[in-house]
This record gives sequence, C-alpha cells and structure tokens, in this order.
Amino acid sequence: MIILSSLPPALRLQPPPLRTGAVRIASIDVEWTKNYRIKNGQRPFCYSVAWLDLPTDGTPDLADVPFEWTSVYVEESGEMDELIRNAAATVAVAAETSRIITGHQFCSDLAVLEANAPADAVPRLQEARAQWKGRRDADPDESHYVDTRFDAGHLLTGKSRRLVDVCVELGLDVTQPELLKVTMPAWHRRWVEDGQDEGRERVSVLNLRHSLSTAYVAAHAAGLGRWAEQGLNVNRAIADGAKGAWGWLENSVFTELLEPRCPSESAALSPSKAPKPRAKPRSSTR
Repeated sequence: MIILSSLPPALRLQPPPLRTGAVRIASIDVEWTKNYRIKNGQRPFCYSVAWLDLPTDGTPDLADVPFEWTSVYVEESGEMDELIRNAAATVAVAAETSRIITGHQFCSDLAVLEANAPADAVPRLQEARAQWKGRRDADPDESHYVDTRFDAGHLLTGKSRRLVDVCVELGLDVTQPELLKVTMPAWHRRWVEDGQDEGRERVSVLNLRHSLSTAYVAAHAAGLGRWAEQGLNVNRAIADGAKGAWGWLENSVFTELLEPRCPSESAALSPSKAPKPRAKPRSSTR
C-alpha cells in the first residue's frame, strides 16, 4: 500500500489537528476500475482526502488557505481490502471531526466501497450511506454531508453536473493534463501491469485534484470561502500543497499549468465519475 500525505508519517491516516476557531471540511474521492460484464465489477484502487479548515467568521480567499491531504493507492490487487478499511475509517473520522463531509457523487463512491468491503468495514460504510441519504434533513451547524453534484445547484446556471464542468462554471481551473492522450484506466494498467510509476502518479494527482476542487466547491456552496473573480488555479494549489510528493508535479506538462493565466479545458471524466453505458438490448433468442 502506498500512502502519501502532507502529514507526518505517524498521522498520515489520521485527521490533522483542527485549527483553533475553524470549521473543517473533509473532501473524499475514490477511483475504481469498471467492469459491467459482471455484477459489482467495480474495484476501488485509490482514494484521497483533503482537509480544509476555514474560519467561522468571514469568507476567506481559498487561494490563501492551506490544506492537508492524504492519498492511498494499492501496490497490488490483494491490498484492496486494506484500502477499503482505510477509506471506511477515513470517512468515519471525517464525520466525527468535520462540519462538512463532501464528495462529488459521493453516493457512488460509498456504494462501490461497500460492495467490495470486508465484513469489518461494512458497518462504517452503511452508516456513511445513511448519513448521505439524510443530509438534507441534517442540522447545517452540526456534522453533515454536502454532495457537490446534487447540492450546489444554487450556484450554477449550466445543465452539466460533471465535476469538471461545475468547476469551470464557477471559475476553478481544474485542467487535467493526465487525460490528454491516455485514459485513466490505461495509466492505472501501466502501474499494475508494468510497474510504471508515472501511471500511478498521474492518477494520484488526478484523484487529489478531484478531492481538493470538491472541497472548494463545498466551501463556496456553504458560504465559507470564495476566490478572486479571475478564478483559482487548483493545479497551483496542488503544486504548493503537495510539493515533492510525486515526480509528475515536476513534469513540464504539469508545470505549464502553473502560469499566471491558465484557462480550464474540458477533459474526460475518470471512470468512477463517468455515466454508466446503456445496456445492450437482449437478443430475442434468449
């Protein structure tokens, strides 16, 4: 299991200390492979959590607010149970320590985790799914879920609720160079089958970008944060907050995105956020 974090090694699977007088947002994103030829064919292999502590008074510019993060990636397929246990524990501790727990279409992340979970991780995931379903009846001053796919509509005028489109509409630059020529599943296969670090690093950065940009959208939706009218470059925030974690962050393809002005471009969704393809009609002979 490969675990990277902005936190010290002893704390990398724990939440960071809560800043004094702050409201915490915990944003979680899971990546998985898809196989619709078998029931529950999705297999999680990577997740990240971004921790964002915001003052209770005022709405700070999120470009000036530091964040903490942890990224977990399987090193081999037999580690999936351990990854799910870690993810379930992260979700549980987020609910215990954060005002807002968020994800983009987080119901799908939780469902895939539970479908593959070892028995000891199931109760935590079931509790999380129940809390997600009851999020609109929750006290906004207490710990509660915000799903940025479904709960940020008051900020938006466009029809699309893909994360990349939501971010672009709101002025968050989330350009995804990882997907320009090679798909996310292909990068993951290069890691699993060939041991190519770049594949894992690209997917890890993509995944962290999902978590961090979702945290920013949730903060904006809750009136807890803002960014300048010209926008906020999420890649620059990752370059600063995760400096040294992955060699991919030093690649010229990535560093070109850190220029003062870098307009977002649409990019393909990672499979865990893409719509499920329509099933083929059954043959009349069956």
